[in-house]
Amino acid sequence: MTVLVKENVTESVAGFSEQIVRALSAARNEPAWLLERRLAAWRLFEEMPWPKPTDEPWRRTRLTGFDLDKFQPFATPAPDAADAPIDPLIQFELDEMASAASLLFEQGAVRYRDAQEDLVSKGVIFTDLQSAVHAQPELIQRYFMTQVVTPELNKFTALHAALWDTGAFVYVPANTKVELPLQIILNQGEGVGGYHHTLVVVEEGAEVTVVDDLLGGKEAFQAAVVELVVGDNAIVRYMNLQDFDHTTWNFLTGRAAVGRNANLRWIQVSWGSRLTKAFLDLDLHQPGSDSELLGIYFPIGRQHIDHQTLQLHRAPHCRSDLLFNGALKDRARSVYMGVIKVLPGAQKTDAYQRNGNLILDSRARADSIPGLEIEADDVRCTHGATAAQVEDEYVFYLMARGLSRPQAERMIVQGFFQAVLDRVPVESVVAKLERVIERKIGG
Repeated sequence: MTVLVKENVTESVAGFSEQIVRALSAARNEPAWLLERRLAAWRLFEEMPWPKPTDEPWRRTRLTGFDLDKFQPFATPAPDAADAPIDPLIQFELDEMASAASLLFEQGAVRYRDAQEDLVSKGVIFTDLQSAVHAQPELIQRYFMTQVVTPELNKFTALHAALWDTGAFVYVPANTKVELPLQIILNQGEGVGGYHHTLVVVEEGAEVTVVDDLLGGKEAFQAAVVELVVGDNAIVRYMNLQDFDHTTWNFLTGRAAVGRNANLRWIQVSWGSRLTKAFLDLDLHQPGSDSELLGIYFPIGRQHIDHQTLQLHRAPHCRSDLLFNGALKDRARSVYMGVIKVLPGAQKTDAYQRNGNLILDSRARADSIPGLEIEADDVRCTHGATAAQVEDEYVFYLMARGLSRPQAERMIVQGFFQAVLDRVPVESVVAKLERVIERKIGG
């Protein structure tokens, strides 16, 4: 049962339905155009089949045990949620990063930490998506799930478009540089569905760093969407750090549209969740664009982490570089499936794709399926995948120099991840990732 509050009137609505979509939109006093979009997405969701084991993207990731009806459709904030004390763990996350400004989504409410830079004078917009619907309707109608990620991409993007709740909107006008990172923190609720949306629009010649920190959740599910619009000659650094509770189902669809001579570095980190299925796409649609997609994952216990990537080269003289490194313990499983796709007009493409896996337990399993689809004849495209255990001779070498076996194994694992950590542009994020790696190694 979901309880909606509008103008001091309480309305109860049960289950996932068109009625719940209408009630959600009404409770938030949304404009008619947004309700129409939500309803169209809901009808699309109802029409689309659930993923089947015979579907190629889902052959190695089953939804056994997932039941949408087990969850509350979305979180509704308590009347005093915005004034309640912040969880100490969340407060630590806020204090750890020297960010330009922060948005915190917790218990269905949103809180904003004042900027350390004068963002307003620069014309920068950094706000929650619900506020942007009313304050910047032209920008939201233009960019929100219309150009980069659209509802029909998959079952979960359709559900997201119908029921999205928390979300951040970042807009950086032309030739503007935001010095400090913009921080977004989501503390996922318990037993509830979440649909977190990040929309970043960076105009020509602008520069920004955005950090999404996704935490919490217990017996919950999240169907998130990330849209990155990178203008010509712009520079964007985006980090998605997922550390949900190990009982949470996590589905992510992220896509970046990269403009002429623009530069994007995307860091994708998957620590938590019971199951993660992430679709991550780079769309290089203008000449001279340069993109990096870097990933870290470390499933333990019986976690299942699945990343599916696409490096789509549609224009000539573009470069893409992908590196995903993962370690696995216990009975964990990882899946990586990636494609470099070069269309006929994308001559002089330079694309690289590598997936490395470090197996720390004989019961763990890593599947890696890299691929190439090349329709141009003047390109340089390479890919590779590895899966290996910790070499005994490496452990012996370190132990011979005074380290214990756990210390030696920890150093080897940390060294394995260093190739990605060295390319993370925010020092406080690097420190956080190193702490989580130590936690995972120690069980």
